Amino acid sequence: MKLKYAFMSFSCPQANFDEMLALARRYGYDGVEPRIDASHAHGIEVNISGNVRREIQQKAIDADVAICCVATSCRFADPQDTEQALDLTRRCIDLAADIGAPRLRVFGGALPQGMPREEAITHVAASLSQIATHAQQRNVTVCVETHDDWCDPTHMAEVMKRVNHPAIAVNWDIMHPVRQAGATMDQAFQILKPWIRHVHIHDGLKRLDQVVLKPIGQGEIDHRRAVELLRDAHYDGYVSGEWIDWEPYETHLPRELATMKTYEGQ
Repeated sequence: MKLKYAFMSFSCPQANFDEMLALARRYGYDGVEPRIDASHAHGIEVNISGNVRREIQQKAIDADVAICCVATSCRFADPQDTEQALDLTRRCIDLAADIGAPRLRVFGGALPQGMPREEAITHVAASLSQIATHAQQRNVTVCVETHDDWCDPTHMAEVMKRVNHPAIAVNWDIMHPVRQAGATMDQAFQILKPWIRHVHIHDGLKRLDQVVLKPIGQGEIDHRRAVELLRDAHYDGYVSGEWIDWEPYETHLPRELATMKTYEGQ
């Protein structure tokens, strides 16, 4: 089984949705992942009308390019923001459903100063539980990314165990558990495997406290091993490239896809 590939709108923030679909077709991607609330030109936001939502869905169908996920900045760790975060997430779920996107990317969020990890796990799990039924009713899977204060796969797995709902899952960003939490690719995958429904890829090298993006295979992240693990597990979701403020899309979109397909043996 071949993996399915997509790219986030960070690769082409100035492209409108028609242009984004055209890029996917030109370079051989199976899907696109619009990032909302980031001033990208695709025009997909929570405040668009029902008619515009239907038009977006039909354009993707006509282009035979999936809107594989809607990437949001929703986050849940801070109790002071819980109600606002839940309200926004419900609206984002509706947006995803209306345009035909089966997944929604969210974050766990930074822990407030002094919050113990156990309390944070309990709070994030409880918050996700409050949106699970709505997500399931709209046929959307909410995927929490291994990001920010949730890079450790054991922490993310504990949240998933407590929520224990099919509409709540994991967006496995393969870089962060390795670079931030010190896990191996195999360890992160095996811990998170039951809940992985979306995957983000990007390679880089650590320079002081920052990561400098590099072409896949020239950084520290073992994408070849990630491909092996996903294929052996018969992963049927999307592998989406998250390349923020990097090279022109005409440089990295074809090259990164070609490298990933080489790892698959295509």
